[in-house]
Amino acid sequence: MKSYVPSLGIEQEFQLVDPRTGNLCSRSRRILARGKGIFGERLKEESKQCCIELVSNVCPTIADARTEIQRLTSLLKSLVAEENVSLIGAGTHPYARWQEQEVTPREHYLQLEDELQDLERELVIYGLHVHVGIPMKSMALPLIQQLSHWLPHLLALSTNSPFWEGQPTGYKSYRANLWRTVPRTGIPPVLTANAFHEYTDELIAMQCIENGKGIFWDIRPHPSFPTVEFRVFDMPSTIQDVIALAALCQALVTKLYQLQSRPEPNLDLSRSYLEENYWQAMRYGLDAQVINFERRQRLPMRAVIHQLLDFVADAAVDLGSEAEIAYLRRLLESPEGTGADRQLALYRKTGDIQQVAYALMDQTMAKSVSEPVGALTLKS
Repeated sequence: MKSYVPSLGIEQEFQLVDPRTGNLCSRSRRILARGKGIFGERLKEESKQCCIELVSNVCPTIADARTEIQRLTSLLKSLVAEENVSLIGAGTHPYARWQEQEVTPREHYLQLEDELQDLERELVIYGLHVHVGIPMKSMALPLIQQLSHWLPHLLALSTNSPFWEGQPTGYKSYRANLWRTVPRTGIPPVLTANAFHEYTDELIAMQCIENGKGIFWDIRPHPSFPTVEFRVFDMPSTIQDVIALAALCQALVTKLYQLQSRPEPNLDLSRSYLEENYWQAMRYGLDAQVINFERRQRLPMRAVIHQLLDFVADAAVDLGSEAEIAYLRRLLESPEGTGADRQLALYRKTGDIQQVAYALMDQTMAKSVSEPVGALTLKS
């Protein structure tokens, strides 16, 4: 099988916050107006005006993606600072109330609100989306069926939303819990390419969705381009986490592509079993237990993710992303854990939910992109 390097596209959904209070602020339209000449189509609005989406160009390699994300994020930090606004990277805000957020007055978002009502209004959530290029669109569904096996692992690595409206929820990813209330979300069903196209065409014909983008699965084929889109992640707080997760997605797709001419790994693809592991990841993050129903075993999530990193290690060497995979290994071995664990640790230490927002803001707005995995710190 001819080798190839899959391109990357990265979409980051940032919270817009008042630097004095740490609370969300509805300022996306003004920031978009000011940033149009700088970013063009790289900066987009979302359904709530307390969110801004930063979209990378197509990046041929992980090195290009690293440079691109550092450049764009630095520009965005400078732009929002000029508007006396800060950014937070996390799946939910620690204490903001969804009832107080302004909806973006675009027809698409207003139609969603009319259809979903409070389900849509409540979705003040933020994710990271990673697009990985594939040689042909026809490869997307077979790859997705295999990649779905690792969705719980990917979610566990990115968990960064333990709070909702000022309360610890008991979930490491409450964003994922909220998102699953929406139709056509979560783990995709096992479908052939023909069955998928029939399903999508029927939903469009019956006016259930406008186009293929109305399929919101945690991993999906892009309706127009030959890419697989990973949508399972909470929005991270640091550039290192963003790039490392993107590198893992790229390595996974590369590895599975390489295995096409060889025996495939033995994957349990039963959706009902995957749902059990997904719930474990959503609830416990890296402290979850992954259930192997075939062998009737419960395994620590950290150990299973180490196995995943072993699985893609040779692909990472080919792609030049060994440093990103090593970073994820250090994250697994660190007692501080993921963003969710760090948020919870700071809250337990201070009892002050506002300190969590300040710390997230400081970490997201930090100029350094080479900081090691570390705990959130108190605002001085």
